[in-house]
Amino acid sequence: MTRRDALDMFLLSAFWGVSFLLIRLGGEVFPPVWVALLRSVFGAAVLLLALRLGRHSLPPARLWKPLLLVALFNNVIPWSFFAWGEQTVSSNIAAIINATTPLFALLIGLTLSDTRLSGLTLGGVLLGMGGVALTVSGGLGGGHATLHGVIILLLASLGYAVATTIAKRTLGGLNPVGLATTQLGLSSVILLPVALIGPAPAPLTLTAVGATLFLGVVGSGLAYLLYYGLLARVSPTQVTAVTYALPVWGLGWAALAGEPVGGLSVLGVLVVLAGLGLINLLPRAKRVPGAVSSDL
Repeated sequence: MTRRDALDMFLLSAFWGVSFLLIRLGGEVFPPVWVALLRSVFGAAVLLLALRLGRHSLPPARLWKPLLLVALFNNVIPWSFFAWGEQTVSSNIAAIINATTPLFALLIGLTLSDTRLSGLTLGGVLLGMGGVALTVSGGLGGGHATLHGVIILLLASLGYAVATTIAKRTLGGLNPVGLATTQLGLSSVILLPVALIGPAPAPLTLTAVGATLFLGVVGSGLAYLLYYGLLARVSPTQVTAVTYALPVWGLGWAALAGEPVGGLSVLGVLVVLAGLGLINLLPRAKRVPGAVSSDL
């Protein structure tokens, strides 16, 4: 990896890591669907500009069904559900719950393939889930999470995993910028009527508007460009190292914002990272779809 690659990975992990805090701040004014809608619109605007300037190609129209499904499970559902869940769950706990995405993706990949679950894989999954359970138990006991909110966040992470599986099976080989632009465009179209018929935003504040704008432009649009740019220059295994940094960034940004960070959350992060690391010790030939996948 070059210095540029390392810098891009650092920026990508920071942008995605701060997203959990930005979702909470935006949710103080905007209902969950509005948070997801504005994030999609601002992110799509950045990607559309990159698409035009770089003369990238859009996916063929015949792939509209998988494109719609990926937009639904990778953007509409998880972005709305994270904003919904963070109404009753602190952002640092949400960041750790998001780390279940590669675990869910691995289990889905195993279910859809003939690969058998090895002891190493099972140990990694159990460690990862155990770390999340530690974090959740600390949040429930400390009043920083509700069971209802945790379930919503787990469903959001499951949505990311489903989208990863669909994309790998149906959308391989497409121009990444065109694919991301289409995703966020479709997400915006789906969310707009739902937002308009639902609850209206509260009186605007500079903090909420700024957080939502940054979330869309930087945490979604620019982050997608960094992610796909890295994939074009380094191996997917190296890029997915970003997955390990997200819970750590989530804790760090939350602490800077004054959120309480419990000892069980810190311990939970370490256990989750150990689980993900154990899974990724699998020999390359034995990997299954989703073993190292994660998306925000």
